[in-house]
Amino acid sequence: MQNRYSRLVRRLRRKKGIRKRIVGTPQRPRLTVYRSLKHIYAQVVDDLSGRTLVAASSVQQHLEKGGNKSAAEKVGTALAERARAAGIETVSFDRNGFRYHGRVQALADAARKGGLSF
Repeated sequence: MQNRYSRLVRRLRRKKGIRKRIVGTPQRPRLTVYRSLKHIYAQVVDDLSGRTLVAASSVQQHLEKGGNKSAAEKVGTALAERARAAGIETVSFDRNGFRYHGRVQALADAARKGGLSF
């Protein structure tokens, strides 16, 4: 790893603090988001059984430019549709150490508009 003040190290420290409080249960699974430079990924996870229930990403959606807000909105909409089909209504949102801003916020807003509540 790089020095202790690198961007990755700071994000992982934030992630650890978030994960202390947020746990996905079968009644209320955890919606986790990962954002890379080119793509955005989201999945709904039941932490007690260790299973991914639903997943969507800009790679699956075959979006040429997966690293922008419009792609994040499409991923959020697709995730909400798949979650509703699997019988999931409410989730706990895990921003995974990323700021709730830009693409992460666009994905969350699209998932809410698609019918998920958190």
